[in-house]
Amino acid sequence: MSLDRAQVSRRSFLGLGVAAGVITLTACGSSSGSSDEPLVMTVWGGETDRTTYQKRIDLLVKKYPDLKVKLQLIPSDSYPQKVQTMIAGGKGPDIMQVAENVNVYSSKNQLQPLDDLAKSAGLDLSKRFGSIGSLYSYQDKVYAIPDRSGAMIVYYNKTLFESKGIKAPTADWTWDDTLDAFKELTSKGKTWGYGGAGWWPQWWSFAYQNGGTIIDANGKPAVDSDEVVEALQWAGDLLFKHGVVPTKAQYADMGTDVGGDQAFAAGKVAVNTTGFWAIAGLTDTKFEWDIAPMWRGKKQAVSSFGSGLAISRTAKNPKNAMKAIDFLTSPTAQQQIIATGEDVPANLEVQQSEAFLKPAWMKTPVNMGVFGESSSFLFKAPFIPEWNEMQAAFDTGLADFWLGKEKSAKNALSAVQKNLESIIKSAG
Repeated sequence: MSLDRAQVSRRSFLGLGVAAGVITLTACGSSSGSSDEPLVMTVWGGETDRTTYQKRIDLLVKKYPDLKVKLQLIPSDSYPQKVQTMIAGGKGPDIMQVAENVNVYSSKNQLQPLDDLAKSAGLDLSKRFGSIGSLYSYQDKVYAIPDRSGAMIVYYNKTLFESKGIKAPTADWTWDDTLDAFKELTSKGKTWGYGGAGWWPQWWSFAYQNGGTIIDANGKPAVDSDEVVEALQWAGDLLFKHGVVPTKAQYADMGTDVGGDQAFAAGKVAVNTTGFWAIAGLTDTKFEWDIAPMWRGKKQAVSSFGSGLAISRTAKNPKNAMKAIDFLTSPTAQQQIIATGEDVPANLEVQQSEAFLKPAWMKTPVNMGVFGESSSFLFKAPFIPEWNEMQAAFDTGLADFWLGKEKSAKNALSAVQKNLESIIKSAG
């Protein structure tokens, strides 16, 4: 895992923890005589996140003057502990941002199931969010409403592609097409075809494209299946067999903290797969670039980044909290997410709107329609309660594989499989 992948939590699932402490902002309703306590909404993030959430809350209060909302920003590294302590003390947030660790909370009865509340509010999750409507679910109950969600996308160096006579990547590219392009785009010691797939959203996408799954329908680990093994082996061979991805040592030679995102911006890799946030680092590149949907394997599949809004079990007024979430995920409020350049809105209507396809702040033409196109083949990652332990098992078990010390994906994943079986069995 390259360093920028480890730090990518800023915009994807884990959030950007740059706040020095809890920052509280309040948007109060204008109705007089209301003695109701304000809804407390906790999120993680930086200045752009603070501004964007507050703008959305202000719109909420403008529409519903009877509601009061207090926004709290908590650093991402202390966020889980902070909100769980609040809930344990009976003073949990009414609305809280969650991500891939949502079921760490729900499995401990720290969140309220939202199915009935959403139904009462007339919120159709499938219509509003498509395939990710029930993404944040556990034991057939929904525990969070999608709020921010964008597919992993393909960034490609148009200048380099055109110089090699290679057509722009599309969702119809196969693994063979992709490898052929990576080979053509690689110039030993100068440029590499691809930034690498050592980060779980990348190689998991290949696993699901190949018909595999990380956790099967019965809740059992399935990472030693032929489909997953073949996918990981393909990803590893890009480094050590074909030489179209920089090794860890080669990344280190490029400079401190350089990984796929930075290497692409520097023109060192021709293709990078990552999220929306990388756009911000490409405003001053010396080459033309664009984005495309993820290529396919036996089928189309790609990971998604984002977060949802949940209601804690200690919420003072769950009905009002859902009323707020319903509005915050509506087109009116979600447009603010792209207007500030914060992220990709989960609302499909907004993803397909002119405001998203041609953001006012975008300096160069970018095919933003890729996000909407990709929404039809997002796979549902297994957000199991043991998510953190599972990720630690992958990090440890695949460390030698990504260094080239362990050549066999089968051997590496067989060891990970045993570890995961132990983790999930002990948790059960």
